[in-house]
Amino acid sequence: MELVLGDITRQSTDAIVNAANSSLLGGGGVDGAIHRAAGPMLLEQCKKVRMQRGSLPAGKAVGTTAGLLPAKFVIHTVGPVWQGGKYNEPQILENCYCHSMEEAERLGCASVSFPSIATGAYRYPVPAAAQIALRTITELLHRPGQKVKMVCFVLFEQQIYDSYAETMRTMGEHFPQFEIKEEPCDL
Repeated sequence: MELVLGDITRQSTDAIVNAANSSLLGGGGVDGAIHRAAGPMLLEQCKKVRMQRGSLPAGKAVGTTAGLLPAKFVIHTVGPVWQGGKYNEPQILENCYCHSMEEAERLGCASVSFPSIATGAYRYPVPAAAQIALRTITELLHRPGQKVKMVCFVLFEQQIYDSYAETMRTMGEHFPQFEIKEEPCDL
């Protein structure tokens, strides 16, 4: 597992995860950046998925091709809107990571890059989100038969990167030494 300070749209892992909205039609933040960088093919794929499945519920995930991105696939997941933690937000956020990893396995991916899901416009507190993300991914990577072997957390802002790094330090022995990386995630 690696932490990267950088732009998820430049990662060449097999898949990148998009912190999408339920419409799958693009939006702000990482969702908008991914749609802009991927080009119109991604939007067309998302429209097809939407026609087949409807909107994507929070906590679920679906994969598409990646358009012009270096990754092969984009896995879209919808994080919870933070409402004080009283509406099952931690479980929904954990489900985002679990279902994204399941989708990555289904697509045959060995490496995946994640953003910090739900910490932008959805206002999930970064320290709590980092704990859920790192704990969940660590547990999944240690599961017998896990096909995804490499996960990168690609964090665009220094403050979010620092929060994830501090969470890694406090979680101790579960994480090997890591260093700040600028671009891209080493495979």
